[in-house]
Amino acid sequence: AGRQPVIWLLGSSLYSAELAGLLGMPFAFAHHFSSTNTLPALQRYREAFRPVGDLDAPHAMVTVNVLCAPTDAEADRIALPSALSFLRLRQGHPGPLPSPETAAAHPWTDVELAFVAQRREGQAIGSPETVEKQLAAVLEATRADELMITTMAHDPADRLRSTELVRELIGS
Repeated sequence: AGRQPVIWLLGSSLYSAELAGLLGMPFAFAHHFSSTNTLPALQRYREAFRPVGDLDAPHAMVTVNVLCAPTDAEADRIALPSALSFLRLRQGHPGPLPSPETAAAHPWTDVELAFVAQRREGQAIGSPETVEKQLAAVLEATRADELMITTMAHDPADRLRSTELVRELIGS
């Protein structure tokens, strides 16, 4: 009551990073779909930051695609539909998230597999141990103050289980 919410600038480009810095706003970077731009954008944000209002230093968040399952193999299977969905979006064919069976049956080309492998960099997909290491690597590389996770899974039960496993990792 009586408190205004903190307004963040969410972006995926150097322009949005610089704008957030110049406006003295907290900045959330869409690492989950633009991981190759994350480090340059955060550097630009921190360099451009000017204290305004209540924020006297840069405050950054990165959004990470996380899929945690009991094993790496199961996480890979559950994450494959998201990879196919993103591939289809980039090919100009957006649509609903396919099932794991549809994704497994897709006739993957070498180019598509390379795209998926590149896209997976900076994500956290695997067993709890794997996800913990991957998230630690993201935090170390980005020096982010906060992480926001997003999970795409065809089955809502898989999404919930992933969230519960991550919650156990962070201890809350």
